[in-house]
Amino acid sequence: MESTSSSESKIATAKAVFTAAASVTATVMVARSVTQDLLPDDLRYYLSSAIRSFLARLSSQLTLVIEEYDGLVSNQIYDAAQIYLSAKISPTTRRLRVAKPEGEDNLNISMEPHDEVVDMFGGAKLRWVMTSRRIETGFEASRGRRRMMGAVATQSEARFFELSFHKRHKDMVMSTYLPHVVEEAKWMRQDKKTLKLFTPCWENMYGGSLSDAWTPVNLDHPATFETLAMEAATKEFIMEDLKRFVKRREYYRKVGKAWKRGYLLYGPPGTGKSSLIAAMANYLKFDIYDLEMTELTRNSELRKLLVATANRSILVVEDIDCTIAFHDRMAEARAASSSSSGEPENQVTLSGFLNFIDGLWSSCGDERIIIFTTNHKEKLDPALLRPGRMDVHVHMSYCTPCGFRLLASNYLKVKDHALFGEIEGLVRTAEVTPAEVAEQMMKSEKPEEALKDIIEFLMVKIKENAELKAKKVEQELLAEKEGKKEVQEVEKVNVKEDK
Repeated sequence: MESTSSSESKIATAKAVFTAAASVTATVMVARSVTQDLLPDDLRYYLSSAIRSFLARLSSQLTLVIEEYDGLVSNQIYDAAQIYLSAKISPTTRRLRVAKPEGEDNLNISMEPHDEVVDMFGGAKLRWVMTSRRIETGFEASRGRRRMMGAVATQSEARFFELSFHKRHKDMVMSTYLPHVVEEAKWMRQDKKTLKLFTPCWENMYGGSLSDAWTPVNLDHPATFETLAMEAATKEFIMEDLKRFVKRREYYRKVGKAWKRGYLLYGPPGTGKSSLIAAMANYLKFDIYDLEMTELTRNSELRKLLVATANRSILVVEDIDCTIAFHDRMAEARAASSSSSGEPENQVTLSGFLNFIDGLWSSCGDERIIIFTTNHKEKLDPALLRPGRMDVHVHMSYCTPCGFRLLASNYLKVKDHALFGEIEGLVRTAEVTPAEVAEQMMKSEKPEEALKDIIEFLMVKIKENAELKAKKVEQELLAEKEGKKEVQEVEKVNVKEDK
């Protein structure tokens, strides 16, 4: 009887313990649910931070805070952690962010704020928590793309990771684990990378984080160096120059230069400047940032956009001779003396621009290509053309025999033909762009007909060019004759006055 009574007593005690534990657990779950659903993000963040801070004093755990930005530049460890942790998320995780941009095959998986991922490395248990909070950024000018409006209060979101582990693993984490995360993320990014074309997001220039300064779309341009209608020697030189550039990180550091390379592509419209840029991006697996400078109104906007570009990228400034009067140093004086009653049309100065591509700000980032294009190289200020700003000058010329053969292979699937000799002779004197030749090839699917049409087109082009040159010579002779006539009349007047 006593044994039975004792067993019943133990069972009753166990039931009471389990009931109390279940009650506490249910209370905690309800409290957590209420906290998640009802409390504002800021208050929830400060409460959780206060609790973690209190518990940290009683714990042997060390926590590293990895913010999204280090001042004005992106934090490489934060970017790497986002990619690295996407492969470490536990199957038991209840909430995930999933996205699939159009044109990509892979799903982009990331953590939800306040969720955690546990990673094991070198026998250490490492706990990652993704956190965010909203912060006041003060008062900024609320504006459209050109017109200033009134000042308004703005907010932005600060995002960061908290990495917690036992204090005894501090040296291992700092010297081995974090470099491992960065290196692994680099290869993961490269394996699944879909190239992007970024354009400025003017609506987020003020009040948003730096990551929102550019808007991306997929870059699906198919151009490669194999398909470019350029001289083989020129293509080989560019490819070797790019290959050498990406391997020289330590060399640039040793000589004290920013790890960047500047290219100037100049020549008539339609000679393939945009296709060459796309081929360089596909060759290097670099994203492209297309900077439209006519939309900028001050150097501070330019600075924000350039700082927000990522490493391993190509910054493109097209038609630089048309965007801003860089060839005219008096533009700065005009900007400084503009009327205070209205906003000047453009306040981006030559000195300000040069500071970002070759001054102190040029070192805010690594492994970057800067490409300028122009149809009129002679209009550019010499300060832009020197090495260190535009290191490599590439002349994009009219179509050559070599370029024609490559176009014929790409468009007509013909590597040789009886008409090639005649066409190549005409191409040498016709002064036609690769784009014009390609357009003719697209008019017929039959190679024989297409090649005959090209011969006819080239002959017409040669005739038109000859007529234009003759007309230009005639106009120059007429202008010279008129000038001499005016000089003679002036001399006659001077003679009469002397008498």
